[in-house]
Amino acid sequence: MSLITLNISHNMLTSVDTIPLQIVYTIDLRSNLLQGSLAIPPNSTTFFFISYNYLSEEIPSDICNLTSLVMLDLARNNLRGEIPPCLGKITALQVLDMRHNNLSGNIPTTFSNGSSLSSLNLHGNKLEGKIPQSLANCKNLQLLDLGNNNLSGTFPVWLGALPDLLVLSLRSNKLHGPIRTSRIENMFPELRIIDLSYNAFSGNLPSSLFQHLKAMRTIDPSMGAPRYHGDTYNEDSITVATKGFYREIVRILYLYTVIDLSSNKFRGQIPSIMGDLIAVHIMNLSHNGLQGHIPSSFGDLSSFESLDLSGNQLSGEIPQQLASLTYLSFLNLSHNHLQGCIPQGPQFHTYESNSYEGNDGLRGFPISKSCGDARVLDTNDTLSGLDDEESNSDVQSDFWKGALMGYGSGLCIGLSIIYFMISTGKPIWLARIIIEMEHKIIMGRRKKQRRQRNYRRRNINHF
Repeated sequence: MSLITLNISHNMLTSVDTIPLQIVYTIDLRSNLLQGSLAIPPNSTTFFFISYNYLSEEIPSDICNLTSLVMLDLARNNLRGEIPPCLGKITALQVLDMRHNNLSGNIPTTFSNGSSLSSLNLHGNKLEGKIPQSLANCKNLQLLDLGNNNLSGTFPVWLGALPDLLVLSLRSNKLHGPIRTSRIENMFPELRIIDLSYNAFSGNLPSSLFQHLKAMRTIDPSMGAPRYHGDTYNEDSITVATKGFYREIVRILYLYTVIDLSSNKFRGQIPSIMGDLIAVHIMNLSHNGLQGHIPSSFGDLSSFESLDLSGNQLSGEIPQQLASLTYLSFLNLSHNHLQGCIPQGPQFHTYESNSYEGNDGLRGFPISKSCGDARVLDTNDTLSGLDDEESNSDVQSDFWKGALMGYGSGLCIGLSIIYFMISTGKPIWLARIIIEMEHKIIMGRRKKQRRQRNYRRRNINHF
């Protein structure tokens, strides 16, 4: 008996000992209750989906008899043991998805020249050893997710030669050492997601790597989704940390541009060249040992939606240029050594105080300490400050400030304040107090006028 497609997914099947078909091209058994060992389909099978089940035995080496296999999806089972090395020799294989199992041992080193592999997802297993350099033979590789394993060694810089690599996730492993780049002329030209978080990478942030990353340096509205033979597989996914939460991105990886280098041992300053990566949506450099100032060039990252620099040793002021980032819906600068006034703008008005906690030198909205040299006006008004440089030639300005205060507090008090300011040489702290009081007077009058207008409107409507 022959059949083109057998689809019995999303049922309650508990076992499939054999698949009684001589010829079948697509078998879909996803989301059932299958247990025990993996049933081997006919050799003619090209698409085999059996994810989201409860399979718990080792993967039989007979799976390699399926030499025409294009897609093999074994994700989210309880499969154990090693990955059969012979899988790397199936040159027709485009998608190999074994994420979230209990697989152990090393990643096969048998990926050969001529491999068609486009997506390799081994996330969430117990794999160990080094990342095999034979993956450099997979010239069509677009997604490589080896996260949440026990892999060791240094950064696999040779992956930079893969011309189509879009997603690289090595998060939560035991990788270490500085990230060194090679002499490859055009490294990672298509890379849009790089996640190296929760490792032990050290040294300075890799400026030489950021100088490449062509896809992150340009915004391409025509960027399309990855395509596979037959267009039947659209389950590529990856988990990224964004806006303080972990989120699984499915099918739309090509729409996101992410840099996550958090929870490592990086030190030194943040390279200003990172401000050239204008296509980045999510950047997470938190929990490292970064020092120095936040680059003002970050103000050029107009696509920013989430920026996390928390848990470092950053100092200086928050760049005013960040206030122009209208899409920045999440900002975390907590637990650094930042100081000065928090920038004010439409987006900065939406951040809560926990975005800045652990920075004793910061002041201004929304934390409790006031920013003494900022005038908080209406939301649409711009900030204006006083010049800290004192000058003896501004007596006339002092007079009008005192007069304004006298207008609100009584002429005698105002004249006394004028005399005190002139005789003491214009103390800047007193001028700031006067401006704050002036603002309160003006705002009080505006509220009173609004109440009067509303009262008149209610009376008119009543009649």
